[in-house]
Amino acid sequence: ENSLQKTSTYSSVNPSGIFVSPYALNLSSFTKLIKRVQERHPEFSRDEIVEAVQEVRKINKGVLSGLAISAIEEKTSAIL
Repeated sequence: ENSLQKTSTYSSVNPSGIFVSPYALNLSSFTKLIKRVQERHPEFSRDEIVEAVQEVRKINKGVLSGLAISAIEEKTSAIL
């Protein structure tokens, strides 16, 4: 837990002085999710996949946190 706290305060500005959003880790997970769904459904465009993920978020009361990536992937696949 302490290392996570140190990482989030440290990540506000990286060594080169460029601001890094504390939400960058979430973006990384989102990118990973999109890549996994693209590999599973190459017939769909990235935009179509993003729209399906947004639909999963809408169905899940506006949030994706708390759901495993695999669960989001399954729900997104069902929508596609």
